[in-house]
Amino acid sequence: MKNKQTFIVGITGGIGSGKSTAAHFFEELGIPVYNSDTRAKVIQNEDETVKSKVIQVFGDEAYTKEGLNRAFIAKQIFNNKEKLNALNKIVHPAVFLDFENWKKEQNSKILIKEAAILIESGSYKDCDAVVSVVVDLDKRIERTIARDQSTKEEVLKRINNQISDEERIAKSDFIIDNNADLKHLKNEVEKTYFQLKEKFSL
Repeated sequence: MKNKQTFIVGITGGIGSGKSTAAHFFEELGIPVYNSDTRAKVIQNEDETVKSKVIQVFGDEAYTKEGLNRAFIAKQIFNNKEKLNALNKIVHPAVFLDFENWKKEQNSKILIKEAAILIESGSYKDCDAVVSVVVDLDKRIERTIARDQSTKEEVLKRINNQISDEERIAKSDFIIDNNADLKHLKNEVEKTYFQLKEKFSL
């Protein structure tokens, strides 16, 4: 454990795991939450340096009048590791800097960094603790279909593009089970909150 006043807790989970809902429950307990995925979208639309780098890699079609052409980018990086890595090399450092600036403005002993690719990006290494939200595969599929109006095939494709829960668990200090209802999830979050306070001697 690092010798410092503020402790960073990374929270992650696969598609349909409910990590954002879990993060919201932590927020209700008074812990500030930084949503990496939301901020990454904002940065890609508003940071001129990031925008010019994205255009260098993907061309002018990367942006429309409305902002980042997400459908175009998604097609470009699908099954193209080189372009995906190029995009990550642009976005990840910008998000890291944005998080560091956000962190300075907070006044809390514990801060939460929510990120879908916390493990894959390596940013879990900058956290004092990692929390993974896990759910059985059939429930993840069911919830994502209901939320995104996607087909089962589309959801499975997205799940298969992510690391497995086993890989997440191996890098985690705490596991939150979200196989039941919202009340159960809230209880799991509260339990983890007290375990974090104990871990950090707060």
